[in-house]
Amino acid sequence: MPERLNVDAPLWDQTTFVGRFKHFLWVTDPRTCVVGDEALDKAKELVDLYRRGSEPPGTTVDQVIYAKKLYESAFHPDSGEKQNVFGRMSFQVPGGMAITGAMLQWYRTPFAVVFWQWVNQSFNALVNYTNRNAKSPTSTTQLVVAYVSATSSAMITALGCKYYWQKRASPFVQRYVPFAAVAAANCVNIPLMRQNEFIHGIDCSDEKGQIVGQSKVAAAKAFSQVIMSRITMCAPGMLILPVIMERAEQLAFMKKITFLHGPIQVMAVGCFLSFMVPTACGLFPQKCSMKTTTLAWIEPEAYENIKKTCGEKVPERIYFNKGL
Repeated sequence: MPERLNVDAPLWDQTTFVGRFKHFLWVTDPRTCVVGDEALDKAKELVDLYRRGSEPPGTTVDQVIYAKKLYESAFHPDSGEKQNVFGRMSFQVPGGMAITGAMLQWYRTPFAVVFWQWVNQSFNALVNYTNRNAKSPTSTTQLVVAYVSATSSAMITALGCKYYWQKRASPFVQRYVPFAAVAAANCVNIPLMRQNEFIHGIDCSDEKGQIVGQSKVAAAKAFSQVIMSRITMCAPGMLILPVIMERAEQLAFMKKITFLHGPIQVMAVGCFLSFMVPTACGLFPQKCSMKTTTLAWIEPEAYENIKKTCGEKVPERIYFNKGL
């Protein structure tokens, strides 16, 4: 009898970057965004049935793998709830290419800078909320405050960079205003949209998956890794593309098609993101870990709570979902 597929485990080794890259290249496939709700619900049903060993007769491994792909691309790993399509990581390429391309093309006026930063940070806020650690509930008031704070910080940073560099830098350097704003705003947006994880701590488990306690330090580590991943995700497109466009726009044929500069940048950003989304998501393991000795040193209260839960058998490491 052939060995059954473990639908709860990734298909590739997650202890290596290559394995994580392959996993996220597979699960963030933009084509899954256009799959209808009915097909997604059937995929979830098949995964649940296969997990229990009750799948319909004749079900093939390929069918189970495809159902697993749809399930992991559209449903939250903690809550199992279907995610908003615009907040899914599989929507990062189509959504990100449109917004980033627009930011890089229209940056010359204060209104354009503010408007596109607002659009970008609204999109980021939705993505951050959708891919949070769902075991830490957030109230509507906290969400509104977090959203306003995150988008405001991005717009203030963008305008500040715009006015500071307007008289001090060349037009070429001013092309990097969007990246500076995005990088700074990510440092604010992610912690604010996921503030409950830091206020109350995120659930931590032992190597068997049993919840042993909550930790704020674990939340801080998760935030820092997600921030680095998000900045890495957009960096090549926002740092390399301005150089390419600065030179391309001097060419004779490019001067004749100025109306196509925006679409060209959008498509170019899409090419970068197609590679960078799985690269950035795979920088760190999704199942993050921390030594309990580190927790005892930095957050002794959380460590004592774990000791109360586990008794003398305190795990050497604790594990938690860092989010995306």
